[in-house]
Amino acid sequence: MSIGVLLVTHPGIGETLLNNACKLVGSCPLQITCMDIPLQCDTLQLQQQVLDAAKRLDEGRGVLILTDAFGATPSNMACQLTREMPANVVSGLNLPMLIRVFNYPGDDLQALTHKAAEGGIRGIQISRAGEEATE
Repeated sequence: MSIGVLLVTHPGIGETLLNNACKLVGSCPLQITCMDIPLQCDTLQLQQQVLDAAKRLDEGRGVLILTDAFGATPSNMACQLTREMPANVVSGLNLPMLIRVFNYPGDDLQALTHKAAEGGIRGIQISRAGEEATE
């Protein structure tokens, strides 16, 4: 039994990142579902669909929800779910975050949430003109 992962993003973002992460890692070790939230949508109807998707993923250990942009509709919808079920939300989804989640499929919800955030943050680096890149 593992943590379910739900990607709630603007159209195409979650699916694209998921496809690339699966190719880079070689497999998808967790149950993951993508939900696209269109820019113009009936939020009440979609909110129920997002809740239904999260409940399908929950095998009793909770659901990690990853969203693309904090404060945007997908993130706001995801945050509402935390009141209705055992779910944590991490916003700012990027490829390093998703790969990090793939690398810890056995972690509990709290640990996986922290790993996701850490992976996303460490995946953001600044390279300045005239400086050598560092790791």
